[in-house]
Amino acid sequence: MKQIFKLAFLAIIIVFTSCSVWAQQKDNYAAKIDSLLKAKSPRDFNGVVYIQQNGKLKYAKASGFNDFNKKTPLQIDDKFSTMSIAKQFTSVLILQQVEKGTIDLQTPIRKYLPDFKYSWADTVTVHQLLNNTSGLTSEDVDKPLKFAPGTAFSYSNMGYYVAGQVLEKQSGKSFEELVTALFKKCKMNNSYYPSETSSKFLTKGHLVKKDGTIKQFEKISFTPDHYWGSHLIVTAPDLAKWNECLHNGKLLKPAAYKMMTSYTITNAHILFSEKPIGYGYGLRINDKDSVLEIGHTGFHPSEGFTAVNLYYPKSNTSVTVMENQAYENFDIAYYFEQQIRKIIRKSELLKQN
Repeated sequence: MKQIFKLAFLAIIIVFTSCSVWAQQKDNYAAKIDSLLKAKSPRDFNGVVYIQQNGKLKYAKASGFNDFNKKTPLQIDDKFSTMSIAKQFTSVLILQQVEKGTIDLQTPIRKYLPDFKYSWADTVTVHQLLNNTSGLTSEDVDKPLKFAPGTAFSYSNMGYYVAGQVLEKQSGKSFEELVTALFKKCKMNNSYYPSETSSKFLTKGHLVKKDGTIKQFEKISFTPDHYWGSHLIVTAPDLAKWNECLHNGKLLKPAAYKMMTSYTITNAHILFSEKPIGYGYGLRINDKDSVLEIGHTGFHPSEGFTAVNLYYPKSNTSVTVMENQAYENFDIAYYFEQQIRKIIRKSELLKQN
């Protein structure tokens, strides 16, 4: 009888162990990402993938080159352009001023910029600048508004430039001072406001054209009026630190954080879904699926960078992908970012608390 009991117990252990191993193999997101990054079709991957949960590293991989011409291998802590991920830094700084009472999100910006030459300053609010409902075009403040403020969504980098003018005026500090202090607060020790010196730390950006030829950019062409919404210098590990800081109450009080992560307008983006999702302040809010997802993309072919920075609140998980290349063929521009996102969303990692 004892022998039968031992054999039965052993059988249970074997079955349990086999199921456990099978489950791990099925959910081996690290192996799946490793395999994915080796793919050559529909394109190559050249960048860094960094995944963190509860402040602990879960996955990190650098693949490809820092400089295509010199064939310098990429490192995990190499520095990339944030591109549009910069918008959430500007948004946080403005919301910190809202908390101090120096900025009212719903007041037309004429109050803060009385000498601004554009008549739309009488109606456009900071709220509308931050959630891309101002009607401003993406790159030119001189053009007429595309629609009445607050009535539709139109992505606008220049909207963040205007919001930045309000921020500097009301805070009495430069964007460089404010961003540098923000980096320090979050212990983002390898991130910088763009300057002649810090720009030398950047990886080289690369544009892969539709005919397969590659153009390497020796330096970034963004000017300071783009920094608010399109360009800061960061590493993938530092963006994970940023997510920890932002989404765990270290930068904003609950009321301000709720403003940033709520939305009154929706917009579709190829990386997230075919259906429109919410747009808050420098953040896309995907609450239409089973897993709440907050994040933003970055893509600028004329500078040669592609990125996505995602955060999953329930499991306190950050997924950051940064590439120092951008594909002219937009159909495959976000291929690896999309596939990595799919792997993680199907994994057990997001079910952990």
